[in-house]
Amino acid sequence: MKPLFFPLIFLAALCTKTSAQNNPIFPKGEIGKNTNNYTGTIWLNELNTPDSNFNFSIATATYAPGSKLDWHIHPGGQILLITEGIGYYQEKGKPAQILHKGDVIKCLPGIPHWHAAAPNSDFAYIAFSPAQKGKTIWLQKVTDEEYHSVQQ
Repeated sequence: MKPLFFPLIFLAALCTKTSAQNNPIFPKGEIGKNTNNYTGTIWLNELNTPDSNFNFSIATATYAPGSKLDWHIHPGGQILLITEGIGYYQEKGKPAQILHKGDVIKCLPGIPHWHAAAPNSDFAYIAFSPAQKGKTIWLQKVTDEEYHSVQQ
């Protein structure tokens, strides 16, 4: 059953809107409560919590334009399936990338990075995170200079 699970989730991620009603498949969720780790407005919706069969979490994140997460590390890594809008992703020491719907980002274990919505676009993704390696480690804020240095 596990080999079939990931392709089905990936297919769902690519089809986050129904063609008939143009409504998201997954609701936005709730506005994040820990505002110490981001700037702007970000909605979170946890779709799966780890259990004895599947030791990973799946969540959606929806960003208002210009919203950004602080620099952070995922000890076990993370995969982001971009479902809406335009966003940014940057790993420490590398240039920032511009992200679009349909992009897949692999946040490598232990690598500091940040992600954000572009200034004039909503941005959303489905995140897959292995639970056995530990929780997100939050670092410093993304500076305005870092955010605005992304080459459009």
